[in-house]
Amino acid sequence: MSHSLPALADALTPEGPLDGFWPIEDYAALGDGRSVALIAPDGSVDWCCVPNLDSPPMFDRLLHRAGGFFQIRPVAPFTATRQYREDSNVLETLIETEHGSARITESLNSTFAGRLPWTEFARRIEGISGRITFLVRFRLGTRCGTVAPWIQSTENGDVHHIGSVLAHLVHTPNMRILRQLDEAIEAEIIVGDKTHALVALVATQDEPLAVPTPEQIDERIETSDRAWRNWAQSLSYDGPYAGHVKRSALALKLLLYASSGAIAAAATTSLPERLRDGKNWDYRFAWIRDAAYVANAFVRLGAIAEVKAALAWLVHHLGEQGPLVMYGLSGDKVEDETFYEDVDGYRGIHPVVTGNRAAGQHQHGIYGDIFETAALFVSRGNLLDQKTAQLLAGLADLCADHWRQKDAGIWELMEDRHYTMSKVSCWQALDRACQMAERGHLARDRVPRWTREKERILDYIDKECWSEKHQAYSFYAGSDELDASIALAVPFGIDRKERMLSTLDAVRKQLGRGPFIYRYTGMQQEEGAFLACSCWVVEALALLGRKDEAETMFAAFLEALPKNTGTIAEMIDPDTGMYLGNTPQGLSHLGIVHAACALAGDRMKAFDLP
Repeated sequence: MSHSLPALADALTPEGPLDGFWPIEDYAALGDGRSVALIAPDGSVDWCCVPNLDSPPMFDRLLHRAGGFFQIRPVAPFTATRQYREDSNVLETLIETEHGSARITESLNSTFAGRLPWTEFARRIEGISGRITFLVRFRLGTRCGTVAPWIQSTENGDVHHIGSVLAHLVHTPNMRILRQLDEAIEAEIIVGDKTHALVALVATQDEPLAVPTPEQIDERIETSDRAWRNWAQSLSYDGPYAGHVKRSALALKLLLYASSGAIAAAATTSLPERLRDGKNWDYRFAWIRDAAYVANAFVRLGAIAEVKAALAWLVHHLGEQGPLVMYGLSGDKVEDETFYEDVDGYRGIHPVVTGNRAAGQHQHGIYGDIFETAALFVSRGNLLDQKTAQLLAGLADLCADHWRQKDAGIWELMEDRHYTMSKVSCWQALDRACQMAERGHLARDRVPRWTREKERILDYIDKECWSEKHQAYSFYAGSDELDASIALAVPFGIDRKERMLSTLDAVRKQLGRGPFIYRYTGMQQEEGAFLACSCWVVEALALLGRKDEAETMFAAFLEALPKNTGTIAEMIDPDTGMYLGNTPQGLSHLGIVHAACALAGDRMKAFDLP
């Protein structure tokens, strides 16, 4: 993706074209298995939480005009063309000015053995032709207004303190400091033909900080690249849209918290779902739903180590804390929302929030999500331990006991209802529990009860959740409203082909806008189209035999996405093509994986292998 930008003199605090903020779709993402950084086209790291993805941000200009950032950009006007290296999450940017050209290579470094015990953000500048002067600007954030950064001079260099975070800039000798304050540094780097420079941030929290040499950091860029490529090339997918599938898999891998095996829903908080106040959420936690769907995508791609880690993490915390909707990435309970009133918000849109009010809800969908992941895991030749098997059997009993109760539903709404998709998920859970028991993975003694209950659930769905008006399964029992997530009933295994095809037609007619789909009735006026919904509909159409129609819709969907580096957010405004919501969004990326797999003829039900 190419951008033309003004000279630095025209904008000492470089601003994107939208109220001082870059469009969400213009950000590229880097990660190291612990945190994720977002980089704007002007070379500014506007979001990065240290040490972990769900820590307070070190760089927070994504949400605050006066926030922290770490920028490298030419002084002269320039164009920037960015792309990830093939099969990698290492980013390369070609810089071109009237005076010459250069390449910037960026990585949140790791090793072949996994993440480093510190955050290491490496930025290499290589001159290609001519001569370019770069300005390096490093401004510490206040962690959303909660701390005051300061600098400490030592015999081993300057140390930056941001609350409990310790940070240090490592650089080659050809970086010249122009100005240095407690909260900011400005420096200059001049590169010519075949000149090489490196600037890196190393940071940790409440720990001593090891300081590598520039040469060690520079070498680790290539080590990280090889590690990414080795992982991406090990994926077992050779169907259509392979490039999109691999890029989405790499984005999903960014959201896997290597320290525990948890999978975050997204890398950011408070990016708005609409361009006015009110619908901003913190997604830097592990929802059972999102973690299960991502794990299922990894199963499809043969990434069994990640699936095992995610399943083990889920089971451990389910046994420790019970079936919650979400957990912190380290397994702790997610707190209710805390608001930062003095932080601007993206484009001035409030609230800026940490925590999530849905943490205290109950959603029946967690039962289906857990059992689908476990069933797919064992159906690929893997084994459960007895503790996990007993825990799953207990969850199946809970599901059988509670499916008749109202819940908050897949969309985490404030009013509990008999949501159709929640009943589908309960059916899915008991169906997979029965299959696993019949194959010896769970005790068989409760199969008769589970079987009877899943049949009652299906009967309830058919009788109570069908809209004669729309000839479609409804959003909730007794309603004529529609819900796009019902498309998931097809890959989940609900055998109602004609009714499901009719439902998909109604969803596309009532909730569709071109290739994009809104979540449920009434959301057209409230928020953007939910990108994963389009993929769910594509997957369902393909599995039900309308493959040509699914192909056409999926091709149109991919063509209509912004032409960026491949990082996809939660929602899109169909009228403007602008992304909305948090990014990168796991559900969006895994939707692409599932849709492509369905088009490749992979039905991917548990126990469907010979």
